[in-house]
Amino acid sequence: MRQLSAYEKLWPVAGTFTISRSNLDVIPTVWVEITENGLKGRAECRPYERYGDTVESVMAEIDSLKPLIEAGTSREDLSGTFRPGPARNAIDCALWDLEAKQKQVSVSSLLGLNAPKERITAFTLSVQPPDSMADAALKAVNFPLLKIKVNNDIAIACCLAVIKARPDAQLIIDANESLELAGLKELIRNVPHESIAMIEQPIHADAVLEENLPTTIVICADESLHSDTDIGREHLTLLWAQGYRAINLKLDKCGGLTSAYALAQLAKGMGFKIMAGCMVGSSLAMAPMLILESLADVMDMDGPLLLSEDCDNPLNYDQATVYPPDKKLWG
Repeated sequence: MRQLSAYEKLWPVAGTFTISRSNLDVIPTVWVEITENGLKGRAECRPYERYGDTVESVMAEIDSLKPLIEAGTSREDLSGTFRPGPARNAIDCALWDLEAKQKQVSVSSLLGLNAPKERITAFTLSVQPPDSMADAALKAVNFPLLKIKVNNDIAIACCLAVIKARPDAQLIIDANESLELAGLKELIRNVPHESIAMIEQPIHADAVLEENLPTTIVICADESLHSDTDIGREHLTLLWAQGYRAINLKLDKCGGLTSAYALAQLAKGMGFKIMAGCMVGSSLAMAPMLILESLADVMDMDGPLLLSEDCDNPLNYDQATVYPPDKKLWG
């Protein structure tokens, strides 16, 4: 018989993690464990207030699903019945981990994918004054791909300061919805395009991006890639019509590996670039997304590097290179 348990885990940040709308010293997460016949599958999710989730609401949602999961509800039933979000993500990924252990095969084999390979990951720089961000970029000298968090007031100055400090690096500019459309156009006019890998979620998710922006820089949807139901072709078609050409795929938004895999296949078939993204969390939260490495154009899997401690059997990071999870961690 299955048993499901869930509990809160707090992860201290290395310093402070700052984006355009928040400052965090501790990252609250929820761990789910599903045991059956002496084997345990586990996973971590991150409740995110931007989408109305808290630790308490996620724990309540998991508790409401507990009788169904313990009675044998499948991943497919989860994806078709319950809203995407962190609660479904943790349950879905724990079920994948459990099945891999039961069948003594890898999750990549269960999905019919090649075993994931090591990849270069982006490294995130929090919102800071331009000089401080330039200093942070210099300290991250071993990372060729930097994701810089910016806000409206100092976005251009921060970008130019980082480019001057690290002309060798490629930048992902992540505004977390803090720019107006006019501010985005000004940013595009003032940054050297050859230094920019993509601009991520520059304007609010409810605002409309212009398809014919005067740039060849790829615009990536993050907060705009969100719905109370599973994302499908209609939603992606709307994003494409607005000018988005990449999506930031996150397990906590998709509602788990099952949905993330389906969405990645659909989006790639439509011509989108895929960024394998994450909320800040431990190695356990990153592990399932690394299984989809072969579908990702860009990896943004630096969550554990932003923490001052990590879970047991953590991912192996060799400077900018992240390696697939060991089976002792997940999958």
